[in-house]
Amino acid sequence: MYIKRNYGFWMTFNWSKRPFIVGFIYALVVTAICFFINLKVSLPWQPISIIGIAVAFYVGFKNNSSYDRTWEARKIWGGIVNNSRTFGAAIISFVKGSEEQNIRKELIYRHLAWLTALRYQLRLSRSWEHIEERVNSFNPVVSEAYYNELDTELMNFIPEQEFSYYKTKSNIATQILAQQSKRLQELRELGYFEDFRHMEFHQLIRSFYEDQGKSERIKNFPFPRQYASTALWLSVVFSAFVPFGMLDFFDGKGDLWVWITVPMSALVIWIFFLMEKIGDYSENPFEGTYNDVPISSIARTIEIDLREMIEDKGIPKPLEAVNGFLM
Repeated sequence: MYIKRNYGFWMTFNWSKRPFIVGFIYALVVTAICFFINLKVSLPWQPISIIGIAVAFYVGFKNNSSYDRTWEARKIWGGIVNNSRTFGAAIISFVKGSEEQNIRKELIYRHLAWLTALRYQLRLSRSWEHIEERVNSFNPVVSEAYYNELDTELMNFIPEQEFSYYKTKSNIATQILAQQSKRLQELRELGYFEDFRHMEFHQLIRSFYEDQGKSERIKNFPFPRQYASTALWLSVVFSAFVPFGMLDFFDGKGDLWVWITVPMSALVIWIFFLMEKIGDYSENPFEGTYNDVPISSIARTIEIDLREMIEDKGIPKPLEAVNGFLM
């Protein structure tokens, strides 16, 4: 996630320059044919502008839908923050007994292990995502390398034997919450808290499962490809007509004005494809690119809050933005 006030113009242009370059070359070829061969290939601008309006409405619909996915993902992780703090406060308040300090730490650390596993699972690549533009610091596509990186972090929160059990499962985050639930039941039977407190813990576990399921729904169900593809191809069709409409608009105003067709066509094409690309990169808020929801930073914030509750040592600092990007 970019956290500075604005993207710089050249940063934005460099990210989306390909449509401008292709559009410039295409318009140059069309204009050169018209100028040097004296071939009348211009088209009335009015019907082309109507196509442009229709495309703009459709791209706007796609962008609104894509933004909804990103904003929903952010709200889900905002809920994870709130529920995690509630869970930590409940552990501190409810768990009473001879080994209360160790048990509090165990429960909180297992919760942090769940956060870590969920974060890694959400950053695994899907075929419809922008895999080639993933940030290098995120876990790779290959499952073996994924586990090699995941176990390094999980070992900070859970014993190796427990992780070995999770490693055989298809959804580690789900199994960690299941183990957390079993452990809470054991503690209830040992008398560390009563039935009412146990029910409160169970409700929090349920909320974590709900948040995980909502995140997985966004991750595993792509933005419907018929909508995404249609926006792209409508932009291509409109862009194909732009130089011909520009020639009609500038025709008869002199030789110099004819060549103005080239940069103006490239500019219009770039604007439409920029809008389309913004929506395209908002569809997948967990894909591991620079426009993601910053779940790594959010998870670190939760870790700091919960470990401070138990007065733990070696608490890490919040993640800092790198070149304006927060991961």
